[in-house]
Amino acid sequence: MVRVSRKLRKWTATILDLPQDVVLDLPRITMIGGLQVTVENHRGILHFSPDNLRLAMDNGEMEVTGQNLIIRNIGAEEVFVEGNILGVQLRAKGKPPG
Repeated sequence: MVRVSRKLRKWTATILDLPQDVVLDLPRITMIGGLQVTVENHRGILHFSPDNLRLAMDNGEMEVTGQNLIIRNIGAEEVFVEGNILGVQLRAKGKPPG
């Protein structure tokens, strides 16, 4: 049933020309150079340190690596991070890091 619902939402997004991240509740990642990253539609912070941020997503995790990372703003579904960002990686559920 979940598959049918997802297919219906995807079809609706295509027909109505709606952004798929909104309709399908996908993460939206906006990165400005290697200095700032904004992540929308996350499900919570799993880990934070000055060199690593891990966020829970509906279908896995997202990891931001860097140096001197600082969370400038955090909301229920959005987080804004600044620092020297070296990488952003998405991992599907059940997939080992690496």
